[in-house]
Amino acid sequence: MSHDSSARPTVLLLNGPNLNLLGHRDPAQYGTTSLADIERRVAELGAELGADVECAQSNHEGVLVEHVHRARDLDGVVINPGAFAHYSIALRDAVDAVDTPCVEVHISNVYAREEFRHTSVTAPVMQGYIAGCGVTGYELGLRAVLARIAERRAAAE
Repeated sequence: MSHDSSARPTVLLLNGPNLNLLGHRDPAQYGTTSLADIERRVAELGAELGADVECAQSNHEGVLVEHVHRARDLDGVVINPGAFAHYSIALRDAVDAVDTPCVEVHISNVYAREEFRHTSVTAPVMQGYIAGCGVTGYELGLRAVLARIAERRAAAE
Protein backbone atom coordinates (compact mmCIF):
# COMPACT_ATOMS: atom_id res chain seq x y z
CA MET A 1 0.00 0.00 0.00
CA SER A 2 1.18 3.51 -0.67
CA HIS A 3 2.21 4.90 2.70
CA ASP A 4 2.77 8.38 1.33
CA SER A 5 -0.61 10.09 1.69
CA SER A 6 0.35 12.53 -1.07
CA ALA A 7 0.92 9.71 -3.60
CA ARG A 8 -1.73 8.94 -6.18
CA PRO A 9 -3.65 5.86 -5.09
CA THR A 10 -3.46 2.79 -7.29
CA VAL A 11 -6.58 0.67 -7.64
CA LEU A 12 -6.87 -2.77 -9.22
CA LEU A 13 -9.97 -3.33 -11.36
CA LEU A 14 -10.31 -7.12 -11.30
CA ASN A 15 -12.87 -9.13 -13.29
CA GLY A 16 -13.65 -12.81 -12.95
CA PRO A 17 -14.92 -15.58 -15.20
CA ASN A 18 -16.84 -14.91 -18.39
CA LEU A 19 -16.56 -11.15 -18.03
CA ASN A 20 -14.16 -11.14 -20.98
CA LEU A 21 -17.32 -11.89 -23.01
CA LEU A 22 -19.10 -8.69 -22.03
CA GLY A 23 -20.71 -7.06 -25.02
CA HIS A 24 -21.51 -10.48 -26.48
CA ARG A 25 -22.74 -12.61 -23.57
CA ASP A 26 -26.44 -12.24 -22.75
CA PRO A 27 -26.82 -8.56 -23.70
CA ALA A 28 -30.29 -8.46 -22.11
CA GLN A 29 -28.67 -9.16 -18.72
CA TYR A 30 -25.25 -7.53 -19.11
CA GLY A 31 -25.67 -4.92 -21.84
CA THR A 32 -23.53 -4.39 -24.92
CA THR A 33 -20.53 -2.62 -23.39
CA SER A 34 -17.30 -4.60 -23.72
CA LEU A 35 -14.87 -5.23 -20.89
CA ALA A 36 -12.27 -3.14 -22.74
CA ASP A 37 -14.73 -0.23 -22.80
CA ILE A 38 -15.42 -0.62 -19.07
CA GLU A 39 -11.70 -0.72 -18.29
CA ARG A 40 -11.11 2.41 -20.38
CA ARG A 41 -13.99 4.29 -18.72
CA VAL A 42 -12.85 3.35 -15.21
CA ALA A 43 -9.23 4.27 -15.97
CA GLU A 44 -10.37 7.64 -17.36
CA LEU A 45 -12.49 8.28 -14.26
CA GLY A 46 -9.55 7.26 -12.09
CA ALA A 47 -7.35 9.81 -13.84
CA GLU A 48 -10.01 12.51 -13.32
CA LEU A 49 -10.17 11.61 -9.62
CA GLY A 50 -6.38 11.50 -9.19
CA ALA A 51 -5.92 7.72 -9.14
CA ASP A 52 -4.17 5.14 -11.26
CA VAL A 53 -6.19 2.09 -12.32
CA GLU A 54 -4.67 -1.26 -13.24
CA CYS A 55 -6.93 -3.79 -14.98
CA ALA A 56 -6.93 -7.58 -14.97
CA GLN A 57 -9.37 -10.36 -15.87
CA SER A 58 -9.20 -14.12 -15.56
CA ASN A 59 -11.47 -17.10 -15.93
CA HIS A 60 -9.29 -19.00 -13.45
CA GLU A 61 -9.84 -18.87 -9.70
CA GLY A 62 -6.18 -19.22 -8.76
CA VAL A 63 -5.13 -16.39 -11.05
CA LEU A 64 -7.71 -14.11 -9.40
CA VAL A 65 -6.41 -15.14 -5.97
CA GLU A 66 -2.88 -14.22 -7.07
CA HIS A 67 -4.09 -10.80 -8.27
CA VAL A 68 -5.74 -10.19 -4.90
CA HIS A 69 -2.52 -11.20 -3.12
CA ARG A 70 -0.59 -8.73 -5.29
CA ALA A 71 -3.09 -6.05 -4.27
CA ARG A 72 -1.43 -5.97 -0.83
CA ASP A 73 0.96 -3.52 -2.48
CA LEU A 74 -1.86 -1.41 -3.95
CA ASP A 75 -4.34 0.95 -2.34
CA GLY A 76 -7.64 -0.68 -3.28
CA VAL A 77 -9.52 -3.20 -5.39
CA VAL A 78 -12.76 -3.04 -7.36
CA ILE A 79 -13.70 -6.63 -8.12
CA ASN A 80 -16.44 -8.31 -10.08
CA PRO A 81 -15.84 -11.93 -9.08
CA GLY A 82 -18.60 -13.15 -11.39
CA ALA A 83 -19.87 -16.61 -10.46
CA PHE A 84 -16.97 -17.06 -8.03
CA ALA A 85 -18.83 -14.69 -5.67
CA HIS A 86 -21.28 -17.48 -4.96
CA TYR A 87 -18.89 -20.29 -4.04
CA SER A 88 -15.18 -19.37 -4.05
CA ILE A 89 -13.97 -19.67 -0.49
CA ALA A 90 -10.43 -19.32 -1.87
CA LEU A 91 -11.19 -15.89 -3.33
CA ARG A 92 -13.04 -14.87 -0.15
CA ASP A 93 -10.07 -15.91 1.98
CA ALA A 94 -7.66 -14.02 -0.29
CA VAL A 95 -9.67 -10.79 0.08
CA ASP A 96 -9.92 -11.35 3.83
CA ALA A 97 -6.15 -11.87 4.07
CA VAL A 98 -5.12 -8.60 2.44
CA ASP A 99 -5.38 -5.32 4.27
CA THR A 100 -6.61 -3.46 1.19
CA PRO A 101 -10.07 -1.94 0.76
CA CYS A 102 -12.12 -4.02 -1.68
CA VAL A 103 -15.48 -3.22 -3.25
CA GLU A 104 -17.51 -5.94 -4.98
CA VAL A 105 -19.43 -5.04 -8.15
CA HIS A 106 -22.04 -6.96 -10.13
CA ILE A 107 -23.56 -5.60 -13.32
CA SER A 108 -26.93 -7.31 -12.89
CA ASN A 109 -29.21 -7.26 -9.88
CA VAL A 110 -28.26 -10.67 -8.54
CA TYR A 111 -31.29 -10.64 -6.23
CA ALA A 112 -33.65 -10.50 -9.22
CA ARG A 113 -32.05 -13.58 -10.74
CA GLU A 114 -31.72 -17.27 -9.88
CA GLU A 115 -31.80 -18.17 -6.19
CA PHE A 116 -28.20 -19.43 -6.17
CA ARG A 117 -27.03 -15.92 -7.10
CA HIS A 118 -28.62 -14.42 -3.97
CA THR A 119 -25.69 -15.50 -1.78
CA SER A 120 -22.20 -14.07 -2.03
CA VAL A 121 -19.49 -15.74 0.02
CA THR A 122 -17.15 -12.87 -0.89
CA ALA A 123 -19.42 -9.94 0.10
CA PRO A 124 -18.94 -10.29 3.89
CA VAL A 125 -15.21 -9.50 3.59
CA MET A 126 -15.66 -6.53 1.25
CA GLN A 127 -15.78 -2.89 2.32
CA GLY A 128 -18.59 -2.22 -0.15
CA TYR A 129 -21.03 -4.00 -2.45
CA ILE A 130 -22.74 -2.68 -5.60
CA ALA A 131 -25.17 -4.67 -7.74
CA GLY A 132 -27.76 -3.96 -10.38
CA CYS A 133 -26.43 -0.61 -11.61
CA GLY A 134 -25.23 -1.96 -14.95
CA VAL A 135 -21.71 -1.06 -16.02
CA THR A 136 -22.04 2.23 -14.11
CA GLY A 137 -21.53 0.06 -11.03
CA TYR A 138 -17.84 -0.10 -11.87
CA GLU A 139 -17.56 3.69 -11.71
CA LEU A 140 -19.50 3.71 -8.43
CA GLY A 141 -17.16 1.00 -7.17
CA LEU A 142 -14.13 3.10 -8.01
CA ARG A 143 -15.60 6.11 -6.21
CA ALA A 144 -16.43 3.94 -3.19
CA VAL A 145 -12.97 2.39 -2.93
CA LEU A 146 -11.32 5.80 -3.32
CA ALA A 147 -13.49 7.08 -0.45
CA ARG A 148 -12.29 4.15 1.69
CA ILE A 149 -8.69 4.91 0.77
CA ALA A 150 -9.15 8.58 1.70
CA GLU A 151 -10.68 7.57 5.05
CA ARG A 152 -7.70 5.30 5.77
CA ARG A 153 -5.20 7.96 4.85
CA ALA A 154 -6.97 10.54 7.05
CA ALA A 155 -7.03 8.12 9.99
CA ALA A 156 -3.30 7.40 9.54
CA GLU A 157 -2.35 11.09 9.72
